[in-house]
Amino acid sequence: QPLHSLRAAEKELLPGFHPFEWQPALKNVSPSCNVAIINGLSGWASSVDDSPADTITRRFRYDVALVSALKDLEEDIMDGLRESGMEDSACTSGFNVMIKECCDGMGDVSEKHGGGPVVPEKAVRFSFTVMSVSVLADGKKEEVTIFTEPKPNSEMSCKPLCLMFVDESDHETLTALLGPIVAERNAMKESRLILSIGGLSRSFRFHFRGTGYDEKMVREMEGLEASGSTYVCTLCDSTRAEASKNMVLHSVTRSHGENLERYEIWRSNPFSESADELRDRVKGVSSKPFLETQPTLDALHCDIGNASEFFKIFQDEIGEMHKKVNPSREQRRSWRAALDKQLRMKMKLKPVMRMNGNYARRLMTMEAVEAVCELVPSEERREALRELMRLYL
Repeated sequence: QPLHSLRAAEKELLPGFHPFEWQPALKNVSPSCNVAIINGLSGWASSVDDSPADTITRRFRYDVALVSALKDLEEDIMDGLRESGMEDSACTSGFNVMIKECCDGMGDVSEKHGGGPVVPEKAVRFSFTVMSVSVLADGKKEEVTIFTEPKPNSEMSCKPLCLMFVDESDHETLTALLGPIVAERNAMKESRLILSIGGLSRSFRFHFRGTGYDEKMVREMEGLEASGSTYVCTLCDSTRAEASKNMVLHSVTRSHGENLERYEIWRSNPFSESADELRDRVKGVSSKPFLETQPTLDALHCDIGNASEFFKIFQDEIGEMHKKVNPSREQRRSWRAALDKQLRMKMKLKPVMRMNGNYARRLMTMEAVEAVCELVPSEERREALRELMRLYL
């Protein structure tokens, strides 16, 4: 609907309705770039590669979207202040807001038949969630958290900020489209938002945590080599060979700042090294880090990784791998076929090309182990398998 036909209550829900200001004013963010749903590239040049720029992306201005999200939480914030026994008028400044940022490809979104503007068939969505709001009241020593998102992983709390028609593997276009968002985010880190909540102007600072990225996107944003790289980890400098020798002692060492420094070394090669030496020095950082992320491993991929490992173990146990030297491909294939067939019969689990979450969760159960044990010849190996799964569960 055109904006003027919306009811006042509906207008309130759209970003851009509530007045607010930044102190100091945001750097690099053009104040003329108006509110509501805007062209995602406003503030950039007019065409991206061969797609007309006005069709390729839509977004809200980041600060406007955050204001809208906070106004949505207005009642919760006021309730939180009351419950923690705070004097309403004592809390006009010192609010801290924790924002979780997510960005992921949405896969194939092509029109199955229809002529529209020529845009890539893939889409990427950038979104954020208000995780918590805390306040340091006047004259108090410690922060009090007055709002915590009860369902931080639900799609209800996740606010879309920007939709882009772009393949997430297309680094150039993706960085061009996310550029304005990054500029706004950096500006907001240095500034405070003044916004009326519960009838009084209050000042908010925002803290951004980019934890909602999958490994592929983290590598893309942080300038690391793609997933097949010998540098297997987005958290530390370990190579594949090192990781296979050392299964336990690792710590998180990579950071956005370090990646930027390493890119600078990669770009300028200050020690005039060969390509291999240089690559070893920068540990696989070979393009410019673009957006700060906090790489993590989410529960889903944890499950998938573990299940893939267990699936291999199941195969090897069915074929009594420990007794054989270099079994042939055919032998391995027959073990896998036996395992697939057994899981299908006993657990109604269809074989999958690529391990997915549902399959992984079904596979990591005692029920699955019992099914596999029926195919394992020796009793002690069966007991060991059961014990392994018990430890895991």
